[in-house]
Amino acid sequence: MSSAARLSCCTKLDPLNQRKVTTFKIRQSPGHMELDRWKIFSLLAPTLRQKVRLACVFGTHGNEALLVTVDDEVFALGSNGHGCLGLGNQQGTLFPQCVEQLSGKGIQSFTYGSGPHVLALTDRGQVFSWGQNVYCELGHGASTPGLLPTMVGGFLSSLVVTEVACGSHHSIALTECGQVFGWGENNCGQVGSGTTSNQCTPVRVTHSLSSRKVVSIACGQVSTHALLENGEVYSWGYNGNGQLGLGNSVINQLVPAFVQGLVGVVVTKIMCGLVHCLALTDEGELYGWGANSMGQLGTGHKSNSVTPIKVATNIGRVVDIAAHHYNNISAARTQHKVFMWGQCQGLTITSPLETPFTSLHEVFASFADSEVTYKPIQLEKKSSQSVTDSLRLAFDDQNTSDLTICVGGKNIHVHKSILKIRCEYFRNMFKDHWTEDKKNVLELKQFSYPVMKAFLQYLYTDELVIASDCALELLDLANAYCEQQLKELCEQILKHGVNVDNVATLYSTAITHQSEDLRKFCFNFILNHMTAVSQTSAFSALDEHTFRELIVKAGEAGVFKT
Repeated sequence: MSSAARLSCCTKLDPLNQRKVTTFKIRQSPGHMELDRWKIFSLLAPTLRQKVRLACVFGTHGNEALLVTVDDEVFALGSNGHGCLGLGNQQGTLFPQCVEQLSGKGIQSFTYGSGPHVLALTDRGQVFSWGQNVYCELGHGASTPGLLPTMVGGFLSSLVVTEVACGSHHSIALTECGQVFGWGENNCGQVGSGTTSNQCTPVRVTHSLSSRKVVSIACGQVSTHALLENGEVYSWGYNGNGQLGLGNSVINQLVPAFVQGLVGVVVTKIMCGLVHCLALTDEGELYGWGANSMGQLGTGHKSNSVTPIKVATNIGRVVDIAAHHYNNISAARTQHKVFMWGQCQGLTITSPLETPFTSLHEVFASFADSEVTYKPIQLEKKSSQSVTDSLRLAFDDQNTSDLTICVGGKNIHVHKSILKIRCEYFRNMFKDHWTEDKKNVLELKQFSYPVMKAFLQYLYTDELVIASDCALELLDLANAYCEQQLKELCEQILKHGVNVDNVATLYSTAITHQSEDLRKFCFNFILNHMTAVSQTSAFSALDEHTFRELIVKAGEAGVFKT
């Protein structure tokens, strides 16, 4: 089996024949779901995983997470630094715990600050906050820590919020009518109130935005950006690296200022990294400004830019971008490819690097120094059956079958086209000049019904549902039908069941089928249990050649040294 695949299994009692049946499933790594890219979700139970509709990974090392299910339940897991899991305590957990205060609230989005603190947005436009609160970043009017999610009141109580964003210690909210509110740490003007005093409750960001409609917001570590409905961009806060895009890196901005370097283009999306910014235009062009010591602007060098400059000009039309204030990594997606640049797992990449990924989330899961989600993962629920689901249902379906395979008087309903696509043995069998191609019923006698059914079901589903004691016969089938992947999978199943009584038989079988990996495994097991194995009937039944060869190899390994 290739290194890209792994084996998982589940054993249960078959109620029909009272035998233990083990389902062995080949899972591609990473899995088909976005969640499989994130280590923190490795222990999620399959039942919960299937229900997740929204996921957010945060924390210094991507070691905290929040999940929302299709049943509107909210779960948290991870280190729980500063109570950021919202469980009412600071005890970490590897397994999801229900966040009662958020369940049933219709959570639509999360955002988080590196302080750390967390905001949640509901489908009714309400904002909940919790976590560290040294700078009043929770917006509750006091600086006491918040271990439980609490609704942010003040001016937001009567407004519908559509988007939230966080810097390291400040929070920003956008309402449905295009107004911006900020609160929290404000030492560099990042709240946009016109002062440098911390703001304990939400205050509206006015000045040049008073009569303008904002459609999107983004936060750097200590800076804020707003995108207007006409495509203009305004920025405020800390500007030591030119991340405000205002033409200098000296003056902090206490109120929103127009980014003149973007005049003449219509920006449709803005994203902020730790100390840099990206802007995507309606023509698919990408602009960047701010710090560039890690190559995060993608210019091919490491010089900062205090004004927006066009970047990533050689990758084609860009359709989406990603950055986050936890990291100095940038990513962009064209229609067919995903690119990344900046600080990628400690490496400095100064120009867009093509990746094999299909989503921007994969860049952050695999290469960001802090493995966090740049925005919550939205898991789409299928509105119709997938190809995999359809094939699974088609197996042994008499209504759609065009071929019946009879084994030991029992029928298995299959489809010739699927067998030909999935198996070389059947592809040869159903050639025009073979009589089998004309038959609607095919009787097979070489293997037992349980083994043949398990094999055919495997062709439809990539899963093996079979009693463990049938694995040896299934290995015979895999060898006869030249199914190399199935053969390797059978070897893994047999390894799981090796014991003193059967290891000699499996050793002999491995030699017969030229299964070198299984032979080595059994040989090492025999060496470790030589006295007990040598007294079994299976050991006595070894043919003379195999017996002699085993004894010689055991001697060479030093088993008989005194």
